[in-house]
Amino acid sequence: MFTLALIGDVMLGRGVDAALRHMRPRDMWGDVLPHLLQADLRIANLECALTRHAQPWTRSWKPYHFRADPDAVRFLQAARIDACALANNHVLDFEARGLRDTLNTLDAAGIRHAGAGLDIVEAAGPALLEVSGASPCRVGLLACTDNQPDFAATERYPGTHYLEVSLEADTQARVADAIGRARAAGADWVVFSNHWGANFVERPAPDFRQFARRVIELGADVVYGHSAHICQGIEIHQGKPILYDTGDFIDDYAVDPVLRNDHSCLFKLMFNQRRLLRIELVPVRLDTARVALALGEDFEAIAARMERLCAELGTLLRRQTGRLVYEAATTEIAPPRGPTYSGR
Repeated sequence: MFTLALIGDVMLGRGVDAALRHMRPRDMWGDVLPHLLQADLRIANLECALTRHAQPWTRSWKPYHFRADPDAVRFLQAARIDACALANNHVLDFEARGLRDTLNTLDAAGIRHAGAGLDIVEAAGPALLEVSGASPCRVGLLACTDNQPDFAATERYPGTHYLEVSLEADTQARVADAIGRARAAGADWVVFSNHWGANFVERPAPDFRQFARRVIELGADVVYGHSAHICQGIEIHQGKPILYDTGDFIDDYAVDPVLRNDHSCLFKLMFNQRRLLRIELVPVRLDTARVALALGEDFEAIAARMERLCAELGTLLRRQTGRLVYEAATTEIAPPRGPTYSGR
């Protein structure tokens, strides 16, 4: 059995960047750190550039530009983050130079990445993560975004793996090809990360649900969504989990008093060699540059909200001490091998 920990947006820029200069790396993660370290793999959406390059993106209007000093990678290392999804609307906030610095910084730190690169082939390619132990396997991370189309990588220019939410044949062929590439590279399990949709949306739209289900049908084992800044519900399709939005995890954002973007979860997915066994949601409370386990009224509010949103999608959670749990059915389901790699 292995455990995969997924967290939402990790934004290390602006006020977080300033705060980190006066913190020890492990302090950012607080009492959530043991839960992260208990997992076999940890994946985050890195919502900023790691660069000292000071020239912001100017080719189109953007209200916010996020960057952190490359030394901030020590904070990712403290939580043993294995891989970062980079397909989002901030990784090019400081132009191609900032993206290159980010890639180089993560590479030097031994942190894999997917979703952005020096060209579209690199941006769309998988990051391969090794699970050691009694049942070794490989997890392939793919990452895409429907945000910021002018960040899209091409055959000649660096950028993100831009992909519209669509059931059109061309889009589906790109999804199938990406999953096929991950399988061909040796992935036993495929995590499909998607930074998609608008901010502060509590439920996935019908077309997002159709798209996510299709991604599972094309061979992905997990859909890992983020972008809304708040957690959405979980759906199980063909025995595979769709996490429509995993919310925020580290930031300095103003808090919406109704939607409470300072309320989030750590998502822990547990698999054996053949199927999903269990999902644990660990409720957390965010403060500037810090995350902590949610207690008391915060825990109750997060638990009630996630129970309601998941139940609407047919996923029933039960409460255990400090967490919410989904137990999968006991029928063994072998992970599909996905579409045959076409070589495109």
